[in-house]
Amino acid sequence: MVDLKYTPVEEIEKIQATLRNGFRSGRTKNIEYRKYQLLQLAYMLQDNVKRLEEALAADLGRPPLESQFLEIGPSMMDARNAWAGVDKWAKTERAPFSINGFAMRPVIYKEPKGVVLIISPFNYPVWLCMSPLAGAIAAGNAVLLKPSESTPHVSSLFAELIPKYLDPELVAVVNGGVPETTKLLDLPWDHILYTGSGQVGRIVSAAAAKHLTPVSLELGGKSPVFIDPNCDIELAAKRILWGKCVNAGQTCTAPDYVLVPREVQDKFVNALKNSMDNFYPESVATPGVFSRLVTPQAFNRIKGLLDNTKGTIVIGGEMDEATKFIAPTIVKDVPTNDSLMNEEIFGPVLPIVPVKDVEEAIAYVNSNDHPLAVYVFSQDAAYKQKVFSRTQSGSAVANEVVIQPGIEGLPFGGIGPSGSGYHTGKYTFDMFTHLRASLDSPGWLDKILGFRFPPYTDKSIKASQRILKSLPPRPTGPPRTNNAMANGSATKWWGKYFFLAFVLATIGGLTKPVKILGRKFVPKILG
Repeated sequence: MVDLKYTPVEEIEKIQATLRNGFRSGRTKNIEYRKYQLLQLAYMLQDNVKRLEEALAADLGRPPLESQFLEIGPSMMDARNAWAGVDKWAKTERAPFSINGFAMRPVIYKEPKGVVLIISPFNYPVWLCMSPLAGAIAAGNAVLLKPSESTPHVSSLFAELIPKYLDPELVAVVNGGVPETTKLLDLPWDHILYTGSGQVGRIVSAAAAKHLTPVSLELGGKSPVFIDPNCDIELAAKRILWGKCVNAGQTCTAPDYVLVPREVQDKFVNALKNSMDNFYPESVATPGVFSRLVTPQAFNRIKGLLDNTKGTIVIGGEMDEATKFIAPTIVKDVPTNDSLMNEEIFGPVLPIVPVKDVEEAIAYVNSNDHPLAVYVFSQDAAYKQKVFSRTQSGSAVANEVVIQPGIEGLPFGGIGPSGSGYHTGKYTFDMFTHLRASLDSPGWLDKILGFRFPPYTDKSIKASQRILKSLPPRPTGPPRTNNAMANGSATKWWGKYFFLAFVLATIGGLTKPVKILGRKFVPKILG
């Protein structure tokens, strides 16, 4: 066990001052310098893949493939993609054209917020530290990283490597527990990103409010899975079990529980058993095969939930306190007031909650906090649309679990108690960027806007009213709602209309351009 060296509390303020001076030097305004730092970050990860795998194995018992697939590889790609995209992301934008404002040449500058604080969690201590760091560097900020004290091998490695690869006046690491984190939160920052529990998220938000510091929170919650009785049960079981087993269930986007129609519960359990046998032909307790819980406290909490469940354990249940091992465990016939349903499990235990139908399932989900993800397994578009349109969650995913934060171009974030703000890729750049509005107004414009100056007269009032846009016609009443149309079916309908109109024009042998939906098309004459 590595001895994690905590940062002396009295040095933390000095570290922040160094970062503040580094930021004020202005070198982060240089895009090429940001790109240099991003490449250094990417190569830091590439040069130390083996050491990172070993650190993750020591802290979490993580199999190397999981570390590569879920953390190290994605972190390298996030740094690489930020390097490739920062020129475009940071480019000054012109404001949309407006007849009233174009002469003032309105633009939006993309400027760094300043010195930002990233507090990362234990469950994905590499990706949830390095990926936000890449976005913060791309945005031109100075960054203080606070890794988790629960993963001492990874946190110690960061403290060693980051000063070697990155500018120490722009990126620093503070290691420690509650006193060190409390000191960090006593200081003013230009943005804080916190990933972890809702309980600590409230503490972070309250501390940030004293300085009016903007905060982004990635928290989690109980992410449900809806099972359509007509779905591919074997596929659903395989993917759901993987999502619950990977990293021993210590994943904020992990499927927390499954809502399944009563009549297919046993079929679903049998499919889970088949997947379990395929996943782990040897003992799941073998070191290097299955991750461990991060701390004794985490082990005891999940053991307590299992000890008090009213459901029936049908798979797993084996435990070893000495190694913090809990086998993948499936519990069926779990009532909604069960111990397993009172809090986010964050471990390798999957409750199956039998329900009458999808309506009962939706009602239960809506009676609780908005989760980080809602999962649906179905090939029925109407079923998926019903669940997605009538629930709220950070993400809405069909026929897959867990991996949506790693899909390039998608934002990762929660809603309500599951979090606020978005990151990954360009969204991280945006989170750490200040959009600075700017005008450059010419002197001759007062010939047009001179009415704004006193003395105010009837003539100036009339002149001011001329620049206002007129309202559309007054509505006669509320429109009839159609959820399906509002969520995309309208696009499909117009697409069919477009295709039909074009085919009819072509078959008709028209020789003149045909105007369809406001655009001209020259049809091809059939021979």
